[in-house]
Amino acid sequence: MLSNFGIILIFFIIGAVFVLLGLFTSAIIRPSNPNPLKLSTYECGEEPIGGPWVKFNLRYYTVALIFLLFEVEIVFLFPWAVVFKSLGWFAFIEMLVFVGILVAGLAYVWAKGDLEWDRPKPYIPKLRDLVITAGRAAEDTGK
Repeated sequence: MLSNFGIILIFFIIGAVFVLLGLFTSAIIRPSNPNPLKLSTYECGEEPIGGPWVKFNLRYYTVALIFLLFEVEIVFLFPWAVVFKSLGWFAFIEMLVFVGILVAGLAYVWAKGDLEWDRPKPYIPKLRDLVITAGRAAEDTGK
């Protein structure tokens, strides 16, 4: 007799065999005749301009992830608001803590500047900017 873990192992093996069988079948059945048109980058029916390896600005992804984070949190607020009266003061205080954490996260993201679309490039000093020569130091002190 198999234990519960043995049954789970059998399900994993059956799942792996099912996936491998599907991959093997598709490798046998599918046609393989690539040509330059099929290998080109598809841009909604337009002729592709430039290469497919274009660097995107990471700010778009950062803003999108922040947006998703706060949208998911609203999903948690809605069911709470529906049954608010039956939950009592403890649930109200818990939700205040939750919203406080959200506001702190928003303040952090805002202060960090991740909500800005057109953020200036950071100034990275060069060694020649940091080193003050003896002549420049004498000029600055007036000697």
